[in-house]
Amino acid sequence: MTAPSDTSRDQARGVPEKVHRRRWAILTVLMISVLMVVLDNSILNVAMKTIAQPKPTGLGATQSQLEWAINAYTLVFAGLLFTAGLLGDRIGRKKVLMGGMALFGLGSVLAAFSGSSGELIAFRALMGVGAALVMPATLAILVNVFERDEQPKAIGIWVASVGLAIAIGPVTGGLLLQHFWWGSVFFVNVPVVIVGLTAMMLLVPDSRDPAPGRLDPLGVLLSVVGLMLLVYGIIKGGQLADFTDPQVLATVVAGLGVLALFVLHEKRSDHPSLDVGYFRRPDFSAAVAAVGLVFFALLGVTFFMVFYTQSVRGYTALQSGLLLLPVAVAQLIFAPRARLVVERLGSRAVCVGGMLMVAAALAGFLTLGTDSPIWVLEVLFFLQGCGMAHVMPPVTVTIMQALPREKAGSGSALNNTFRQLGGALGVAVLGSVLSTAYRGGIEGELARTPGLSDSARRSAGESVEATLTVADRMGPAGRPLGDAARVAFVHAMHVASLSAAAVAVLGALVALVFLPGKGKPAAGGRDGERTEEQRESKEARR
Repeated sequence: MTAPSDTSRDQARGVPEKVHRRRWAILTVLMISVLMVVLDNSILNVAMKTIAQPKPTGLGATQSQLEWAINAYTLVFAGLLFTAGLLGDRIGRKKVLMGGMALFGLGSVLAAFSGSSGELIAFRALMGVGAALVMPATLAILVNVFERDEQPKAIGIWVASVGLAIAIGPVTGGLLLQHFWWGSVFFVNVPVVIVGLTAMMLLVPDSRDPAPGRLDPLGVLLSVVGLMLLVYGIIKGGQLADFTDPQVLATVVAGLGVLALFVLHEKRSDHPSLDVGYFRRPDFSAAVAAVGLVFFALLGVTFFMVFYTQSVRGYTALQSGLLLLPVAVAQLIFAPRARLVVERLGSRAVCVGGMLMVAAALAGFLTLGTDSPIWVLEVLFFLQGCGMAHVMPPVTVTIMQALPREKAGSGSALNNTFRQLGGALGVAVLGSVLSTAYRGGIEGELARTPGLSDSARRSAGESVEATLTVADRMGPAGRPLGDAARVAFVHAMHVASLSAAAVAVLGALVALVFLPGKGKPAAGGRDGERTEEQRESKEARR
């Protein structure tokens, strides 16, 4: 009996044999890219205190400049994600991925050697452009090198790398700052970029939409402007801790208005950048919503947990980062295996269970006090990571398998855009809730503290760090104020945790109502389209 040829195997598989053989090596390269980009989203938080110090130790950055050093990256990253996904579909995902890596590396070098806060902000924005090009391309390439039956496993590993990067960012930053200057948190990206680009050249195949159609410049412009306005408004609301501020409301409403125009334009266009008809599928829309909601909870909680571990409990930046590792460990263990649970129970049951697990972990933060055993926090982090590991892989698979392979860049861009929007909203909204609750809890003690002017009292009430700074300057007389600040922060953390838990429960309800149960086809499922794609693929090879 004659052995099947590579060509016949290609026809049966849909992925070329030579690509299929090295698919796991390709996934490793993609994971390195994801780790670097996502890690850099959190690593700067650890270095902020150092950068705020006068030269030559830091840059003498003000609080506002520090915030923009973080937000410039987030704003550009989120605003360009959708456009970057379209670009990969049109000109080739490998080209876009490598171009993004090169830009990210260049921005990292320039940021590491910035001579002023303004330069740092500008170079962080350049890094955001590179990151926006990298993220959608990685998931789009993954879908094009793995067969449909292996995609859930591969996507689970990809999701685990995202969770790992979020957790190890503070650890990496803390280790670097112990031994090197502040710029090392950026310069460390350079060798990773060099290794990644070399591996990409050798291993990663290129792919793109063979029939991309005409350009849609108006649609692209509307998506960029709308996303940037919306993200800016969210960030500004978090900075002011007031989402009713006229500037915040105007920016958010303008962003939503432009995005509404984008949707109307896409519905009427005969060559849309995004087929909004996909959102008519309940499972697709529910999966997109779940991505945003779970990252709302994760990044919002990660933001205020850093203050709990450092300001309230007295851990160093490095120790605080290490305390986040259970989130990453849980995702590394369970995310690649989530597909096995989905096969047994179905996507709906797994996602609902995962969301409720996240909600339970968030509600569990209500048990934490100023001197609770730290192992309680570690257990809650592990539970939260376990819950996320059973939400993100199935919803990402739902999003990516809803679109044909040639539109993988668009699907990946949507997944990452909603993840980024959810994370930005989590930090802004939960940060605002935390600030409001904290200010209400500490005002009485500040009013009773002698020797504070009205301006000093207002400044001290802005955050737990500001209050503790005032208490430290007062010496022994400031001890009651410091104790009251820690108690007030824990109360505020409980309020924010409960809010985050409510969001996670909302995500569970969305999954319960709209995701298909076990054995039920997704609304508008693509089995027939998949058969057509395989037939066309065979014809093309002949």
